[in-house]
Amino acid sequence: MNTQGWAAWLGRIALGAVLAMVAAAAAMPWLVPGDAAAARRIAAAAIFAASYLALAIGRVPGLAIDRAGIALVGACLMVGAGALPLDAAYKAIDLDTITLLLGMMIVVASLRLSGFFALANDFVMRRVHGPVTLLAAVAAVSGVFSAFLVNDAICLVLAPLIVDLTLALKRKPAPYLLAVAMASNVGSVATLTGNPQNIMIGSFSRIPYAQFAASLTPVALAGLVMTVGLIWLLHRRDLGHRPASLPRSERAPRSNSALVARALLGTVGMIALFFAGQPPAKAAILVGGLLLLTRRVRSARVYAEIDWSLLLMFAGLFIVVAGAQAQLLTPAMIAAVGRFGLDDPARLAGLTAVLSNLVSNVPAVLLLEPFVRPLHDQALAWKLVAMASTLAGNFTVLGSIANLIVVEQAAKRGVEISFWTYFRVGAPLTVLSIVAGTLWLAR
Repeated sequence: MNTQGWAAWLGRIALGAVLAMVAAAAAMPWLVPGDAAAARRIAAAAIFAASYLALAIGRVPGLAIDRAGIALVGACLMVGAGALPLDAAYKAIDLDTITLLLGMMIVVASLRLSGFFALANDFVMRRVHGPVTLLAAVAAVSGVFSAFLVNDAICLVLAPLIVDLTLALKRKPAPYLLAVAMASNVGSVATLTGNPQNIMIGSFSRIPYAQFAASLTPVALAGLVMTVGLIWLLHRRDLGHRPASLPRSERAPRSNSALVARALLGTVGMIALFFAGQPPAKAAILVGGLLLLTRRVRSARVYAEIDWSLLLMFAGLFIVVAGAQAQLLTPAMIAAVGRFGLDDPARLAGLTAVLSNLVSNVPAVLLLEPFVRPLHDQALAWKLVAMASTLAGNFTVLGSIANLIVVEQAAKRGVEISFWTYFRVGAPLTVLSIVAGTLWLAR
């Protein structure tokens, strides 16, 4: 049997073991009433460990299931095993986070369908005069848009545009695509709406939007400079010649001026509401709902742009983590973790970065939440977690969903970005940017 076959069998065995534990925990109150609590704890631990391992890998060997499905199954098993009552599972879902993500996705979809991103990309790229300037422009566009809108959605929009642009210029797309992915991660650290984990942190911490942006924007700007510098340093040969002129056929991107103006006005209004102190979820869903009121774009087209699987994954993760906390998290465990000295900025940032690369940044933030809550300076702690979990996404191509989106969009157009191509830039960028961010926040 080959390696893939063995992996599939091991995956099925592990899944069977978890399901057996869940069934035993669910039946234990009737079979042995005195041992029901212990059975629930064992089942919760098994479900939590299996869910996080599968989320880290991104799949279950032998099954056609993605991360959203894994989170949903884990949530169902937590409820089925009695680790979390159904009404408590409903309450575990942070509706502020889900609402904010949904509203942001509608806004981004409206901008995309109006043709705004194509116009913005065309406007910037027409005014660059060399390969390094083009690289800096790509990083700036990706970073700035990602600072205010969800970075995953920005990568989904920009990656195909940059592939088409660089191929039209007869240039190698890889350095510019690296700039899209890495700059989107770096730029998104600046605000509470830049990426999914920051959205969650905003809901947990209640840090004012403007205060968070004032603390993290310098980190994002420094990171963008590092991004451009490292890509240029390691891809000098690919960036050694001036780009050709764009073909005539590329000069008029498709757009609808009325829709562009409307979507842009809504976006600016939403950002203004963020800085004015309005709850981000309220502002985003209000603007998103108003943008659906149009005669020119059918609502179904907007719905097709929304990443429903991401929303499903968040809902499932909230329940999985709540079940584990209810059954496994004790004051003694919190105190034991507290002895690691998480009040020290360097230790907290380092732990967050490592966890983010082991289980991905969103699950890492959920995992850290109960241990951040008792810390002396929670605002600083949450800013450090936001910074480190976001910048850690640049370490490998698997570090964030944004990276995978860029790689997948490039592959659809025949452009390959290998693990090593990404890692040789992403690894030093991650280390340098997290060190700089930690020093800045802890100053």
